[in-house]
Amino acid sequence: MSETAGTNNTGSSDRRSHVMVGELPSDFLRVNGTPQQQQCMADERVAQILQAQQQAGYYSMPANIKGRINISVVQAKLIKNYGLTRMDPYCRIRVGHTVFETPTAYNGGKNPQWCKDVQCYLPSGVENMYVEIFDEKSFTADDRVAWAYVNIPHAALNGETVDEWFPLSGKQGDEKEGTLNLVITFTPVENLPPAVMQTPMVFPQVQPYPGVVMPGVVYPPQQQMAVQQRQPGFTEEDFKQVKDMFPNMDDDIIRSVFVANSGNKDSTINALLQMSAD
Repeated sequence: MSETAGTNNTGSSDRRSHVMVGELPSDFLRVNGTPQQQQCMADERVAQILQAQQQAGYYSMPANIKGRINISVVQAKLIKNYGLTRMDPYCRIRVGHTVFETPTAYNGGKNPQWCKDVQCYLPSGVENMYVEIFDEKSFTADDRVAWAYVNIPHAALNGETVDEWFPLSGKQGDEKEGTLNLVITFTPVENLPPAVMQTPMVFPQVQPYPGVVMPGVVYPPQQQMAVQQRQPGFTEEDFKQVKDMFPNMDDDIIRSVFVANSGNKDSTINALLQMSAD
């Protein structure tokens, strides 16, 4: 019995010797990921901060806005269908820190059609958009099929409607993966109606940030009401528990992140951890 007890004590001592004591490293619980994932996380944090400002009542248009750009993602013609079955493509567009995604064109294969209209403020100095086409997967990470930097046409900035096919890069090589059809229009800031300029422009963000609300699209009133109805509230007890975990975080930001994550406390904590990590 004594020998067994001595063995157990020795094992416990060994285990204790491996316990980390002291301040945690700065990168504890941080998921570095790929450069794309890091950019996605940065975009999400920017969206949360912008929404926090909106929740606090800061609805004025930023001073560096050039105008409002409208992009219609019509369709794509890809060179190759990757995979054993027809691809399920969707398109992602990044304009500055604003990210949009089209619905998935299930069984779209090499010729997906979306006809998705999106619009957002165009910051001064932003001269191109980054577009990516993904093949949606059920059990693995979505496969990036094609991509391109699309320069915003000067004709669109001068008031014309531009309907153009843009070359895509991918596994076949630079500008050899196919083409993407975009229709682009632009409204200068001086021509925007006052009602649009004074209204916070938000839309419910889709993958890869479920539930995040970002600036970008003006919805009709009935759609704005539907968005609000899909965002359940949270209790003061939930807020207090999260506030105890992040005492240095501003109350308005915590509340806005709660709203952005539809009142889900676990998702809110994860989002705040990411914000605090940087």
